[in-house]
Amino acid sequence: MPIELLIADVDGTLVTQAKALTPRARDAVDRLRAAGVAFAITSGRPARGMAMLIEPLALSTPIAAFNGGQITSPDLATILEERTLPIAVGQQVTARLLSAGLDVWVYRGADWFVRRREAPRVAHEAQTVRFAPTVVEDLGDVLEGAIKIVGVGDDHALVARCEAELRLAVGAHASVARSQPFYLDVTHPEANKAVAVRLLSRMLDVPLARVATIGDMPTDVLMFGLAGLSIAMGNASLDVQRCARHVTTSNEEEGFANAVDWFVLGTGTPAPLPDARRV
Repeated sequence: MPIELLIADVDGTLVTQAKALTPRARDAVDRLRAAGVAFAITSGRPARGMAMLIEPLALSTPIAAFNGGQITSPDLATILEERTLPIAVGQQVTARLLSAGLDVWVYRGADWFVRRREAPRVAHEAQTVRFAPTVVEDLGDVLEGAIKIVGVGDDHALVARCEAELRLAVGAHASVARSQPFYLDVTHPEANKAVAVRLLSRMLDVPLARVATIGDMPTDVLMFGLAGLSIAMGNASLDVQRCARHVTTSNEEEGFANAVDWFVLGTGTPAPLPDARRV
């Protein structure tokens, strides 16, 4: 069945490890449009954090930010859908993350709040999303209307343990998943990439069977089960790769562009991929 829409994750998928959009990736999106295939992006990033992609990719489709917690028009100002965390859930999540030893960030509306500008990964994230956070003394003051709360830590095992523990504690009231080994994202229970795919499918009037998805992280696996065609990046873990129909090369080896050519447009022959699951 022909694909009419490709939905791509951003970090680890559409861009390189240096957060760069390659000329081949830009050209691949142009080739999709020329073939009549729409293109949309979804990410754990805030909408403002994807502004640098709008013009180079000439995006006209809705932007699915915060893993589907907020859908905006390409102007990034018009909110089409938004799902916020209940304040009681936000308070519990924040307290548990801090007590576990992780730093905590809060995203609300178009703003990003931190406790300390020099805290781990704040500078890295600011460089990635290309805007600075607002420092607040008490995160409790900004939990009303929060779209995403992030636990941050360079101890990847600790972040993984917190994911499991937090799912047990608030899993009925929130979506809890690592978007990176060092980021634990907590959003509304109906804010995840499966919901993002459903919303984009509906908004663009494309049946799920004609949607392709591509990603690299466990948060992207939720997209794979819904789409008619699913593609994992070569830099994804083997567990993630096993959940997809196809595996492309890594984001350092033009994996996105290759996936467009090999699996969506069918204009090339996939290269052998060692250690990847092929079906």
